[in-house]
Amino acid sequence: MTDLPSASSPSSRRRRRRGGRRALRIVLLTVALLILAAAGGGWWAYSHLNGNIDSVDLDQAIGDNRPKKVVAGAQNVLVLGSDSRAGANGDLDHGDVSGARSDTAMLVHIPEGRSKATAVSIPRDTLISRPECKDADGKTVKAANRVMFNSVYSLAGPACVVKTVEQMSGIRVDHFVEVDFAGFKGLVDALGGVTVTLDKPMSGAKGGLKLDAGTHRLNGADSLKFVRTRYGYGDGSDLGRIGLQQQFMMAMLSEIKKQDALGNPARLYKLADAGTKSLTTDSDLASLTSLADFAQSMKGVDPDTMETIMLPVAYDKVDPNRVVVAEPQAGLLWEALRADQKIPAEAKNSPAKG
Repeated sequence: MTDLPSASSPSSRRRRRRGGRRALRIVLLTVALLILAAAGGGWWAYSHLNGNIDSVDLDQAIGDNRPKKVVAGAQNVLVLGSDSRAGANGDLDHGDVSGARSDTAMLVHIPEGRSKATAVSIPRDTLISRPECKDADGKTVKAANRVMFNSVYSLAGPACVVKTVEQMSGIRVDHFVEVDFAGFKGLVDALGGVTVTLDKPMSGAKGGLKLDAGTHRLNGADSLKFVRTRYGYGDGSDLGRIGLQQQFMMAMLSEIKKQDALGNPARLYKLADAGTKSLTTDSDLASLTSLADFAQSMKGVDPDTMETIMLPVAYDKVDPNRVVVAEPQAGLLWEALRADQKIPAEAKNSPAKG
């Protein structure tokens, strides 16, 4: 019988070293592959979400004739909800409406320090003066008086809405964010629904949502009906609908906070994928990095302390189905936001209440 080398022999030690090096190479190769897979997946996810976002260069679209920023640390964000029936949106609303309109418009003011916020809703039926604008094709859209606020979007696009709001308020809009029907529905479904409470029933008139008084958990499709309900709740006016939209926005922000969505990578990706699919922003926000940085800077804003206000309006004397900006209330409101000051009580008193 041939003697086997002892465990301490030179050949055994060489075999152990070779085996150890092979094992180490396998471990290192596995780790490297995992890192590459993670990096590849992360890069794919980043590219995928980035590719979802459309953008508009406000400075190029509007030009230099814009209000100056008064308080450097404050932020003013125009949030638009568009009612386009194009693409995936057509399956969500079968109304015979061409083009798109800004169904919802809120100017959100975040003061310096960013610990609270104020959202000012602009009624879509408000008669305003539209400035001269360039549309998406670069064609000039002439200025006009006494046009409905929500018609500005359909005629000349989101940059013209920003320019109109800046002209109305004298406030520099730092950013704008637009979400259409499909994006809104997807965001709610990614959250698993949003809980709302009604103090009186919603009748479901004209194809709207029918709900009893009390608390309800709404999915994406029903949430869309909720924020668009007009004739089945309150006085049936657009002003009444603004109250529902503001209520839902607060409930949605509270849901995001409750789920700690920003601290859960898997849930955050799901929300980001749903939200960015139908998202348009200004060019400064048009990347995941920019959106994440902006969201991080807003982390101190608590939905429970957020104030919601409707732009003060009065019923138009010529057409009572329309409203006009009420003065001096609106002027006081805009001045307070422009200077990052407390909003006086009289600036919240709208003659037309809805």
